[in-house]
Amino acid sequence: MDLSIHDTAQFRVKTIIKVSTMNKAIKHTISIFIALITMASYLVADPIKVLIVDGPQKAHKHEETTHVLKEILDKTGRFTVDLSRSSPESSADGSYKPEFSKYDVIVVNEGFRSNDWPKATQEAFENYMASGGGMVSLHAANNAWPDWTEYNRMTGIGGWDGRNEDSGPYLYINDDGEAIRDESPGKGGSHGPQHEFDIVVREKEHPVMKGLPASFTHGPDEFYDRLRGPAENVVILASAFSAEDKKGTGRHEPVLMAVSYGDGRIFHSILGHSVKQLRMGSFVTTFQRGTEWAATGKVTIPVPNDFPYQAF
Repeated sequence: MDLSIHDTAQFRVKTIIKVSTMNKAIKHTISIFIALITMASYLVADPIKVLIVDGPQKAHKHEETTHVLKEILDKTGRFTVDLSRSSPESSADGSYKPEFSKYDVIVVNEGFRSNDWPKATQEAFENYMASGGGMVSLHAANNAWPDWTEYNRMTGIGGWDGRNEDSGPYLYINDDGEAIRDESPGKGGSHGPQHEFDIVVREKEHPVMKGLPASFTHGPDEFYDRLRGPAENVVILASAFSAEDKKGTGRHEPVLMAVSYGDGRIFHSILGHSVKQLRMGSFVTTFQRGTEWAATGKVTIPVPNDFPYQAF
């Protein structure tokens, strides 16, 4: 073959482009193949049964957020999701009594202020959790029921509705990376203006966190700090720095947690103020994986390649 230097250079460039294009196509094909295998495994496996519970809350629009949470779980093909909404009337007359035992995990959405579940329903939930049930506590769910002792043991820490030093210690991470339980007096629960913050993974080998970047950005969102409670059997999976110029504490506060209650597992996330925040990639992936872990103790849902930037 008689090629000039110019022709040879063009040939090499075209060859490189062709090979590069082929490599991209191969990678894309492999990604699709892996996704299909993952989805097929979900179809073969028994679906995880989820119940999302919500109720009246002035500060958050549970009517909107609950349906988005369902969509996020439905998208994986891993879950089947039912919804249950309490009201002051159904709580007062005792008719609110979901069959918790039918589900692998209960997702608690919003804060339920001034809407105590019937005593029998509370006891049924306590028994469900102590016997190995799963629970996910999202954002304002840790504001709920300050006088329900066992629920506060499930969430570990919470805020507002009169919580103070009598509710238990503050829980945060010090400069040495150690979890601190601080008995200092003071209110439980606060947040400044919504803003972006960097989440730092503290338990890299925990099933929910494994494969996530060492740190990633979330928000703008409400950043709960000064949370306090029994703080028993709590593992801080991830934290974020609560900046004083955002009315914060000047320390690393828990953002994602794993809590044990009897034989039950709880995934506790402070993230997700509204629909906008629920659709952020950082929330979507941690919520999906945290729900699977709370239900099964394992995580098979992969971390997306573009985490945390993909949006739902």
